[in-house]
This record gives sequence, C-alpha cells and structure tokens, in this order.
Amino acid sequence: MATWKSLKSFLDQKVTLYNQSGFIDNDPIFVPHQFTKRQDIEISGFWTAILAWGQRPTIIKKGLELMELMDFSPHDFVLNHQETDLKKLLKFKHRTFNTTDTLYFIHFFKTYYQRYDSLEQCFLGLDGDFVDMETGISNFHDLFFDLDEAPQRTRKHIATPKRKSACKRINMFLRWMVRSDPAGVDFGIWQSIKPKDLICPCDLHVDRVARKLGLIKRKATDWGTAVELTNNLKRMDPNDPVKYDFALFGLGVMEQYGT
Repeated sequence: MATWKSLKSFLDQKVTLYNQSGFIDNDPIFVPHQFTKRQDIEISGFWTAILAWGQRPTIIKKGLELMELMDFSPHDFVLNHQETDLKKLLKFKHRTFNTTDTLYFIHFFKTYYQRYDSLEQCFLGLDGDFVDMETGISNFHDLFFDLDEAPQRTRKHIATPKRKSACKRINMFLRWMVRSDPAGVDFGIWQSIKPKDLICPCDLHVDRVARKLGLIKRKATDWGTAVELTNNLKRMDPNDPVKYDFALFGLGVMEQYGT
C-alpha cells in the first residue's frame, strides 16, 4: 500500500473528479433528485436504495416506474391512498422484490409518517440522540418490522448489522440523506446524524478497489469490513470519510481499477 499521504492525495483527486453534479444522472440518486419535499426525497431515496442491485440504468428505471405509480408524490400517496389506488402497484417488481414487499413498504410508510416528520428519527435512540451507526441501523430494522403485518419474506430486503451484513444499501441511503455535499449530489437534509458518523457503502466495486489499495484486510465482506474500511478512510478525513465512496466507486466502475 502507498503511504497514507500519497493515498490521500490520489483519492482526493478522484473525489473531486467523481463527486460532482454530472454524477447524478447516471446514478440511482437521480430518482430522489426529482423531488424537493423532504419526505418525498426520503421515501424515493430509501426505496430506490433498497432496489439498488443490478445495472444502474435498470435501478433508475425501476425507481422512476415506482414513483410514477405513486403519481410522483410518494409522501402524499402513502398517507392518503385508497385501497383501489394500490391495484396499480400490484404489478411492480424488481428481481426478488415483489407485491408483498411493495404493499408492506407502503403500509410501514403510512403508519410511520402519520406519527413522524422524518425517517431520521428511526435511526435515533429512545431519547432522540444518535448513538452510533450500528445501533441506528439496528434500531431502524427493528422498527421497520415492528408492525403485526410484517411479512417474513420482506426481511431479506432490509439489512441489519445484527445479521453481520455490510448494509451497503442502507449505508448508501444514509450517505444521501446525511452528507452535506457542496457539489449538490448528496442531500444533507438530516441534522442529528453527522457525516463523521456514516459508514462507507461497501459494494462489490468499492470492496475490490479498497482491497487493492490496502484499505481492507478482512477476508469477509460484512459489517466489520465496512467499519474497517470507514476507519481507514477516517485517517484521511475524520469529518467526512464517506466522501471517498465516490473515489472508490468511480475507480471501480468507471476506471475498472483493480480488475
């Protein structure tokens, strides 16, 4: 591995290259960027992040399809829909995400937004203070499936550190919501959780590049691996370590680094 100083310089250059507005159009974050209302951004962002497996154009297409089925007003839809409005959603699916999952997501969002203004509160402790990301994501998972009607099959779509998952989709969604981005890619609409609290999304491309650069030593790709990667990124920027997600992802996808 290169020295930390030279590695930081290399990755900082890649952050500058990829963390810019042109990144949006070809990334799943394009879907929540169609909205300005906070709750619409949260719902569309969360749902798109959960659907984010496969090719990025397909993810964007499916995310937009889902938003169209909710009349491009997801917050209003989940709160005010009638039973008849759900019929058009019965045809929506993406890989293993099916009708049962879709209907439960809507049920959860309706129940939740009837009581709370923002999904950020799901990731906070009982006293409203943020503890750490492992606790926050675990709290969110437990709350998401706290309803009596929660189907067992839907649990596979919502990761949790309790199952040792790297939680890459949840961490990507959290980056979108939390990170204050001068380039305008990430939204930064949450305030209780700070960028320094985030864990780097560890997808296949990021994992491969990070290992090539010596940022990951663990053999597995699990929650501990995502934490290891993030801790090493904090050595380069303790306040905004996850900005390097842009660099690692760009190197892996655009430049095929390490293949």
